[in-house]
Amino acid sequence: MPYSLRIYGFLVTILLALTGCNQTQTPAATMPSAYFDQSGRTDTATGGVRMLPITTPVGTFHVWTKRVGNNPRIKVLILHGGPGMSHEAYEAFDSFLPAANVEYYYYDQLGSAYSDQPHDPTLWNLNRFIDEVEQVRVALGLDQNNFYLYGQSWGGLLAIEYALQHQNHLKGLIVSNMMSSIPAYNAYAQTVLMPQMDQKVLAEIRTLDKRGEFNNPRYETLLFENFYTQHILRAPPAQWPEPVLRSFGRLNKEVYVPMQGPSELGARGSLEHWDRSADLHLINVPTLVIGARHDTMDPSHMEWMSKQFPKGQYLYCDKGSHMALYDDQDTYMKGLIRFLHSVDEAAIH
Repeated sequence: MPYSLRIYGFLVTILLALTGCNQTQTPAATMPSAYFDQSGRTDTATGGVRMLPITTPVGTFHVWTKRVGNNPRIKVLILHGGPGMSHEAYEAFDSFLPAANVEYYYYDQLGSAYSDQPHDPTLWNLNRFIDEVEQVRVALGLDQNNFYLYGQSWGGLLAIEYALQHQNHLKGLIVSNMMSSIPAYNAYAQTVLMPQMDQKVLAEIRTLDKRGEFNNPRYETLLFENFYTQHILRAPPAQWPEPVLRSFGRLNKEVYVPMQGPSELGARGSLEHWDRSADLHLINVPTLVIGARHDTMDPSHMEWMSKQFPKGQYLYCDKGSHMALYDDQDTYMKGLIRFLHSVDEAAIH
């Protein structure tokens, strides 16, 4: 799910010098020429960036979006993790989606990174975020003929909720690395993941947790070294991708903590009792569920989810963790692109 990682404040500083974004750029000649067609676009002067007004119960704010590419039939809106992170963790898509002729939209939710960050706790609730996504959809002109909603982690939870209310606007849905039940997620952490940890380390984490020492560098270092590098992104700290570090470094705890809680060892915020497992059968659009072997989320639960959706499919990343789009990238990207094009081809025929 989201990420409680203050350790990234100094990790970003230290590791940016050690890591790089080794993304492979796709030669322009291999892409359809229409992908670069800007006819009728109003965002060309800003490189696809638009600040969209969002109406809330406490006033109007603005959220940041950026369009990449042009395909009238395949437009993907990306819902990032958190709550309170940013779009930057998904920049790996730049190495794959343009070559696949996929138009996609980066988007920082209210309270995140390039979007407005109001200091009003009444804004950080699920229903308001659902309404925000719908306002973004309308502003971007997405509809059932082209609109694919992609959500990873918290973004996957938000995508499920959006689909339950607005699936008439969707062409396809992607739920990545997110279970349909927070109680089940908490149980998986307690019964499967925690027993795999060094029990002395786990005992120290729990002691610091009981004391409320969530900002203690020791607390966060223990979590990072003994849990996050095994289940969030499986790589040594010096090899974590720069876009991921950048995104984690922007984590807004004013949004994250009230909704998720202080860490990834289970959820204790307002989302603690969220469970939509019994409602998945109501979502009738083609749906791809992506799970990973080493994820914080139970991959067998996510496979079960895929069978509850009437038009569900499952993509399993055997080498991956919560950020499988990086640590099992080949499987992840090929599977995602295959799903997008298969739904589009089925719609044509």
